[in-house]
Amino acid sequence: MYHYSIALFFCALISYAQTFTKKDSLQGGLREERTCFDVLRYDLDLTLNPQERFLSGSTTISFKLDDDSQVIQLDLFDNMAIDNMVLDAKTKVTFTREYNAIFIKFAKKLQKGSLHQLKIDYSGNPHVAKNAPWDGGFVFSSDTSGKPWIGVAVQGTGASLWYPCKDTQTDEPDNGASIKVAVPDGLMNVSNGRFLGSTKVKNGYTRWDWEVKNPINNYDITLNVGDYVHIHDNHKGLDLDYYVLRENEAKAKMHFDNDVKPMMDCFQSKFGIYPFFEDGYKLVETPYLGMEHQSAVAYGNKYKKGYMGYDLSGTGAGMFFDYITIHETGHEWFGNSITSKDIADMWIHEGFTTYTETVFIECTKGYDEALKYVNGQAKSVRNDRPIIGKFGVNHEGSGDMYYKGALMLNTIRHILNDDVKWWKLLRDYSETYKKQIIDTKTVIDFFNKESGLDLTPVFMQYLTTTKIPRLVLHKNSANLEYSWENTLPEFSMPIDITIQGKTMRIYPTTAIKELAVDNGVTLQDIDVATKRFYIKVSKKE
Repeated sequence: MYHYSIALFFCALISYAQTFTKKDSLQGGLREERTCFDVLRYDLDLTLNPQERFLSGSTTISFKLDDDSQVIQLDLFDNMAIDNMVLDAKTKVTFTREYNAIFIKFAKKLQKGSLHQLKIDYSGNPHVAKNAPWDGGFVFSSDTSGKPWIGVAVQGTGASLWYPCKDTQTDEPDNGASIKVAVPDGLMNVSNGRFLGSTKVKNGYTRWDWEVKNPINNYDITLNVGDYVHIHDNHKGLDLDYYVLRENEAKAKMHFDNDVKPMMDCFQSKFGIYPFFEDGYKLVETPYLGMEHQSAVAYGNKYKKGYMGYDLSGTGAGMFFDYITIHETGHEWFGNSITSKDIADMWIHEGFTTYTETVFIECTKGYDEALKYVNGQAKSVRNDRPIIGKFGVNHEGSGDMYYKGALMLNTIRHILNDDVKWWKLLRDYSETYKKQIIDTKTVIDFFNKESGLDLTPVFMQYLTTTKIPRLVLHKNSANLEYSWENTLPEFSMPIDITIQGKTMRIYPTTAIKELAVDNGVTLQDIDVATKRFYIKVSKKE
């Protein structure tokens, strides 16, 4: 059953292959020039000129050969000029470009197991986002005093728009990264990890040095430039640091304190200890809405509850918390710690993280409010295309990965019908794959094993189709007939129904089954638990 569904899905992918270009496959694909080496560390040493919107400096990439190779592929957008490239601090190397891919040819074949460093000097005006974070690029803005306020968000578009890297989620630097950025005096740069110190450099610039101890997604590496003030706190041993515009210092202290500590208590109880303890936790005010930059979460919700002052669920339950703080921090567990191999599987980031919003409400306001919130999200599900995208071409699936993904997890919780088992499964999943790169099959296999149930049909239905299961009920003279429609042929899922005050569980499939009921029972007497299961119901007389 499982392999049948997977096979059908991948056949569908093949039929769409002609819609993608060589450029897409160079960015999203895995060829020998990418798989032959493993990135161990990134060291960025850059200068940013806000007035000219000009970035210059170097990135040093430490790597290990997994196979003998004379050519490797890195990535850097073609509007960024490569000024020099040196291997192991002594040998200049040659390269060719194809779109944003850089093919580097060494003078001789590098041997499997050997360790190397490649320093790339480069410069240019990095791509500017039109509407960050929904499209990737730099955001050049200013605060109310007219001072530069700059951020960058690159998820989906690619981190290689501003620094050379192996721009794929399959390879994170095992030994972390350093980010050194020089900016004009009077401004500060805030990046991921721990602050190591600042140094006055030439021509009126100061360099700000940051160090990341943990593996980190390419798109999570960031810079934030502004007239920031630093607010420090600590909660149960975890450093909490907030970098906010000087004008917002007073409101930020109060606002963050209301959500962050209860959030950390909730998330650590449900998903395990904060995964990047060594690097601390930061919220950094940004000129765009937000992004899950590891240990330096981008915050741009303007100190409002909800999503910019609105409740995305439409139920009122979404106004208990600051959406950006909760959602983007949820990504520290789901997306930053557990990462999908291909962005086609980004539901592994967004579905679980959207569900963390519901979890936070349950921690603070109770189950009923949480159930109200997650079901309120159903109105935003479009069912326009599958949640899983096309593999190997840098292609995400439908935005339904957020709300439909969360509704699917809420459904699976109630299929288990055992909250102790559910919360253990969710925490075990988070801790088992902590700081690992996985795919959909890994998720399904884990949930099947730990639940003791075959949840494959459920995952495949919600992730690979645009159809919402429809429970069809029909009352004949003595029996209630029931079955699933609008599903994959092999779909099956239990569901709870209530008949005249008595709740029971039935096990529909795509074949019609029957349940004996009293003659006086009508379809109007039957309630289906649609708040606990994301389905449609059709009652046919």
